[in-house]
Amino acid sequence: MVICPGDRDAYAAAAGDLLERLHFVEQAEPRGYGHALFCARDFAADEPFLHFVSDHLFVSGGASTCAAQVVKVAEAESCAVSAVQPTRENMLPLYGVVGGHREAGQQRLYVIENVLEKPTPTEAEQTLIVPGLRAGHYLCFFGIHVLTPAVMEFLAEAVAANPSNVPLSPTLDRLAKKERYLALELEGRRHNMAVRYGMLNAQLALALNGNERAEVLALLVEQLALRP
Repeated sequence: MVICPGDRDAYAAAAGDLLERLHFVEQAEPRGYGHALFCARDFAADEPFLHFVSDHLFVSGGASTCAAQVVKVAEAESCAVSAVQPTRENMLPLYGVVGGHREAGQQRLYVIENVLEKPTPTEAEQTLIVPGLRAGHYLCFFGIHVLTPAVMEFLAEAVAANPSNVPLSPTLDRLAKKERYLALELEGRRHNMAVRYGMLNAQLALALNGNERAEVLALLVEQLALRP
């Protein structure tokens, strides 16, 4: 970012306003995904909260942002909602996966019954098949969740039982068995920046979703033409 001298004061004021609205909570040591979320327990303050996975880029395919789509359903249904994306079986080692059934009369909404983290194909076939999905596809977490206070309660018990390693998926599985918990297939795509070429793929997806799509495509064609 380049800041012109005349804009410096205005930029500093805007940045200061933004920082006042941000609340940072540090996980001092790696103790699991669930523990990282639990660190924000006081900030959540016994209220439903919106959670993003930080190493994903979310590109909406509709008029509403990906987060807005999840929040809208959570407010309408008064329950926890996790965004999901139908994903090929060979990608299961990268994601948490949910099993359940389609909500009656809904095309993109599912009732979650089971949650497993990075299941094997055999495990997925036994407990995570969702009627109506294409063969070999499963509902994998998208990386956006609206979660209820029960999640923090369950995480507190998990931290007490094994403070050195607290995954999140077992808590979400427990949530599905205690209260209504839905999965929403979003209009959009998630791009995992933590995998090989993930950052490049995410940048391309963002560029192709913008106003300069034709220019980006032309550049890609040019690069392909330059290959020996």
